[in-house]
Amino acid sequence: MGLSYESSGVRYDQLDAFKRACQRAARTTAGLLADHGYSEPATTRGESAYLIEAADHYLAHVEEGLGTKNLVADVVYAQTGKCFYREISIDTVATIVNDLATCGALPISVAMHAAVGDSGWFSDATRMQALVDGFAEGCRQAGAVWGGGETPTLRGIVNPDTIVLAGSAIGKISPKNLRITGDVRDGDAIIFLASSGVQTNGLTLCRKIADQLPQGYQTPIGDGRTYGEALLAPSVIYVAFVAECQRRGLKLNYVAHVTGHGWRKLMRLEEPFVYEITNTRQEPALFQFLEKAGPISKREMYATFNQGIGFAAYVALENADAVLAAAKATGYDAWLAGKVKKEGTRKAVVIPSLGLAYEGDTLQVR
Repeated sequence: MGLSYESSGVRYDQLDAFKRACQRAARTTAGLLADHGYSEPATTRGESAYLIEAADHYLAHVEEGLGTKNLVADVVYAQTGKCFYREISIDTVATIVNDLATCGALPISVAMHAAVGDSGWFSDATRMQALVDGFAEGCRQAGAVWGGGETPTLRGIVNPDTIVLAGSAIGKISPKNLRITGDVRDGDAIIFLASSGVQTNGLTLCRKIADQLPQGYQTPIGDGRTYGEALLAPSVIYVAFVAECQRRGLKLNYVAHVTGHGWRKLMRLEEPFVYEITNTRQEPALFQFLEKAGPISKREMYATFNQGIGFAAYVALENADAVLAAAKATGYDAWLAGKVKKEGTRKAVVIPSLGLAYEGDTLQVR
């Protein structure tokens, strides 16, 4: 029997039920925006970023966390002396601002939340400075100011040897017609932008695999890197792609940040469509290694990991070449991956070449 994300202790059915309960309760507070001159757009709940609407602009707000990736960095640091906290810090910014950009908002300010179990964690000068430098670099890549943060010492809640990294960001959409609304149509092109690896998703399962490898994170994966080095490649920040499409006047009908739930995230939009992926690349070496080392079934791999895809954009077919050109001009590896199809009320992601299909009921984030 192969490994699964659920077997590593992460059960999305429980997490998603909590998220839906939060959304129901949160909606009851929306009327309070009126006192501030804002209102809540009808379709913002359940998206990656929360929007509030004014007469001539939107503000966007996101809160996100790194997850457990820093535990990989801790082991690699102890084993090799090589510190990856600069990369880990870029990851933290990336997971925040990539969510923000999915609605068309460009980040203005990013705040860091760094909770420790013991303030002595910051006494390692190399690690501390790497964390600081990486967060600043992530903000620069996102075109945003590092606006502040919080560094609580939570003894008894956080392990004294670890840090919990998270943060938030605010952004703006102006003019309002730059908002990415989910205006997807039958026949739209699906464009993929490559990831750098696992980025910030599935690390609990990756750590479980490391525990069963004789060489752990020092295991070669076949591309000249060790398992640990490959896992710790910093995430790609996709803000510049969205900004360049806006600058060129190219309409993005919808954008998905491919993180938790793997390729199932391609059907995050509430309206039912079939997302048919016909141009799949060979999975990068890290994902091939994970699949074999687990072992993890192909179906579970694509349901959990990004498989080399960090961002997906849905655009009118006639705009596909121009959007690809915008992606490549801003340094992204992008390609035409498939198309959107309207098949009645069916909602699914289908990958014919792999014999995989994920129906709508496998993604319950609303």
